[in-house]
Amino acid sequence: ALRHDRRTVALMFLAPVVAMCVFGLAFSGEVKDVNVAVVNLDQGYTVPGLGVRLSLPEAIIANLDPGVLQVDRVAGMDEGVRRVESGEAYAVIVFPEDFTRSIYMKREDPSYQGDTTISLREDMANVNVATAITKSVSEAVLKTAQAAGQDLPMKVDTEDPIYGKGASFMDFFVPGIMAFVVFLLTTLLTLISFVGERTSGNLERLQATPLRDSEMVAGYAIAFSIIGMLQTVVLLVIGVTAFDIMIVGNIVLAFAVIALLAIVSLSLGILLSSLAKREAQAIQFFPRIILPTFLLAGIFWPVEAIPHWLRPLSYAIPPSYAVDAIRSVMLRGWGLADIWVDIVALLGFAAAFLAAAILSLKRGRR
Repeated sequence: ALRHDRRTVALMFLAPVVAMCVFGLAFSGEVKDVNVAVVNLDQGYTVPGLGVRLSLPEAIIANLDPGVLQVDRVAGMDEGVRRVESGEAYAVIVFPEDFTRSIYMKREDPSYQGDTTISLREDMANVNVATAITKSVSEAVLKTAQAAGQDLPMKVDTEDPIYGKGASFMDFFVPGIMAFVVFLLTTLLTLISFVGERTSGNLERLQATPLRDSEMVAGYAIAFSIIGMLQTVVLLVIGVTAFDIMIVGNIVLAFAVIALLAIVSLSLGILLSSLAKREAQAIQFFPRIILPTFLLAGIFWPVEAIPHWLRPLSYAIPPSYAVDAIRSVMLRGWGLADIWVDIVALLGFAAAFLAAAILSLKRGRR
């Protein structure tokens, strides 16, 4: 039987290889190219006896890993915070006035009251990215102190994030899992159900009626959309009650995003059904859907940690936009005006998949 089913044979031998490669590539990377805003209010300080004007903030900035952080200098705290709030940056690093002078004065007199604290205000909606930023800044501070050859009394304060204060990994993870579950189940259930309708002859009988292909697709879309919405309600209830996930924004908007993803998923399921002649072949789409989605959509591992050449694939996967929108609503408190790009992308996927599904039914009539 396997000799006559090349698709199954290919899946048996190629799927494990593809899975290993995708896992290895997706999880072997480190967070890179993260935009941060830097506010340097320090004027520098001429150390007595040296006759040289020093600026510790400039030394720390120079020691920041350019592969991890993309530094953009801004004039003041307000502009830095605005960039994080708008999603243009993941953090704002603030060096206070007289920072260098205060450090050297406090080193001579520990009771000196000058400000020697670097304020690192992050977007904690993405815990992995925030951790990478904190690590990079801390390493730059340590490297600067080592280069000075002395113990410098400076510290990094991360206690006042702009978004996601108190957020844990589960707060970051659960919204992604909700999107993943809805996408996976809705796509596969629609795919298997539609193939079952075709193999049982029900689809041909429907096509013999006055119903148009677009009306049939719309009917299936409405039915499976309701199922997807019920899944969404269950997942949200479990997330809140069992995991006590953080919800800062409008939960109705988060629900609407997941419901829109369900429509995208069922559209994809109907489209894929045209490529499977029986249910056994439909099941073969499972690894092709689950692996790229789980690994490349930013559900478990941030997109910023995926190799550059692989990142475009992340933006070709519908759940990437849903995950970003749901996290932004739940952890950042963003509204529709802030996530409209994700919404438009999901609507575009839904329209394209629905149009292609209708076209595949019309071809099936011939």
